[in-house]
Amino acid sequence: MSSLLSRFTKDSWLSGVLLGVCAVSLSLCGNNSVQAADPVRVLIVDGQNNHNWKATTPILKDFLVKSGRFTVDVATTPDNKQPASAWDGFRPKFSDYAAVLSNYNGQAWPEPVQRDLEAYVSNGGGLVIVHAANNAFPEWTEFNKMIGLGWRDAKFGDRLTIDDKGQAVRTPKGEGPGAGHGSQHEFAVIVREREHPVMKGIPVEWMHAKDELYHGQRGPAAGMNVLATAHAAKQTGGTDAHEPMVWWIRYGKGVVFTTLMGHADYSMQCVGFQTIVNRGTEWAATSKVTIPVPAQFPTASVTLSVPAAQ
Repeated sequence: MSSLLSRFTKDSWLSGVLLGVCAVSLSLCGNNSVQAADPVRVLIVDGQNNHNWKATTPILKDFLVKSGRFTVDVATTPDNKQPASAWDGFRPKFSDYAAVLSNYNGQAWPEPVQRDLEAYVSNGGGLVIVHAANNAFPEWTEFNKMIGLGWRDAKFGDRLTIDDKGQAVRTPKGEGPGAGHGSQHEFAVIVREREHPVMKGIPVEWMHAKDELYHGQRGPAAGMNVLATAHAAKQTGGTDAHEPMVWWIRYGKGVVFTTLMGHADYSMQCVGFQTIVNRGTEWAATSKVTIPVPAQFPTASVTLSVPAAQ
């Protein structure tokens, strides 16, 4: 993996970023074929998180809207300091949207909201899970089925990794590490399913901006389709395994699309992250991908980011 961590010179990197920002802005905002399609309605759910959702939700909304493919609403839950009665008014109408994106990790949702989300996805809705949203709801059985793997301890369920030959390796619950991450750093993302609509045209290897590289995720891990992985190197506190970074699961007639990337605003400024969330959200909602891969994209040795939403 050391070759993946090589860098261009500082001057080359800066010039590449400046050129890339211009090209990416045009590619994400001005594609005629994307603009011509009917808008896809997306609901972002936030309100509690062990991460700074007040900083990251605006970035998510901004790049989704700028793609020209989506209209985006936000449903914000009560915070954890409000009385239980505050939750009585939290009843998002998931069925009004083609996709629901969770940027939430906090208190359990009321039972009616949980059942509504289960019905929504089972009936064909798309659910998108970003980073710490997979930490949520360990006691919600159907949610664990939807996400496949979550931030859980080793006793919770199985672990899934990919070996050097690209084959899935299942570690039974109780064996090996539980969920964690090492120090934040840039890392290489490896595309495992190159012909999947979300990944088609994305470089096989590309460098993601500084982020938390989750490892040891646990769950039922049933029906998982791993689209991309990252090597959690021991020198950064990882497991020396290829950990799933992007995957999808069929739940009833719907799809749950997960990316473990997206820890902070600087992580979400990564062009690779934004491209995968844009394309993954469109695919989860419509079963198709029309959003193009930007002409300027991270390489196997250099990251590429765009300015945060103001």
